[in-house]
Amino acid sequence: MSTDTVQYTVPGIERDQAGEVVRILQDRLNALNDLALTLKHVHWNVVGPHFIAVHTMLDPQVDGVREMVDAVAERIATLGGSPTGTPGALVAARSWDDYSIGRGAAIKHLGALDLVYSGVVGDHRAAIDSTGKIDHVTEDMLTGQSADLEQYQWFVRAHLESADGTLSQAGASTENDAAAAS
Repeated sequence: MSTDTVQYTVPGIERDQAGEVVRILQDRLNALNDLALTLKHVHWNVVGPHFIAVHTMLDPQVDGVREMVDAVAERIATLGGSPTGTPGALVAARSWDDYSIGRGAAIKHLGALDLVYSGVVGDHRAAIDSTGKIDHVTEDMLTGQSADLEQYQWFVRAHLESADGTLSQAGASTENDAAAAS
């Protein structure tokens, strides 16, 4: 987004600063929209003995992420930007690949989903650092969301963790590798 398109913003933040925050938030909006769809995809495609536990665990996560999507989009608008939530724009702007696991065992999906969460949480933390230099309100919103995202990841990891704290997919760098190791 060009800062020229931010015609107004909140008091205490310059238009160019608001434009920077809006760019960061648009990336977070894309990531959260993608995460909500990915979580629903996993919800629909899990099978096996852990089906019901994982299937029912994911719906509250989807709902929580959808609330984050709305909060981020509304913050973009508050700062004078125009949030973009169309699928084509998301796909064109994202720097990550589509989730790659179809129908599969619940634990395999959770191994892959752990990597998805690691990416989203890591990028959210970077956005906190970047926005905190400009806008503490946005920083605070992203910090609260990160706490929830980290808890959702902990729920996922609890299914993958051994009694000694080792994650079954530790060291995997792709969703397929993580699924295979889980």
